Amino acid sequence: MGRLWEADADAGFVRRLGRSPQELGLTSGSESCPDIWEMDNGDVAVIGRDVTALVAERLPEGVSVGPDERLVIIPRSLLAAAKPDMPDA
Repeated sequence: MGRLWEADADAGFVRRLGRSPQELGLTSGSESCPDIWEMDNGDVAVIGRDVTALVAERLPEGVSVGPDERLVIIPRSLLAAAKPDMPDA
């Protein structure tokens, strides 16, 4: 059985969800900043710290990270700031 969903690398960036990392005080520069973006196909892109190798052995039951996937962590304040921009369903 193939994947039911596949990332579309050709999708364009439409808008930032929430406030910028600079506005939230999460960075002092413009490089290497966590961020959340809505894509033109409705998907969401998340920029965060890649911790895949650090947490791989302690993932909860039923959770896996595929060979072409990465587990990233973003600050809670970044996600909370994006909440008003996200649909409820």
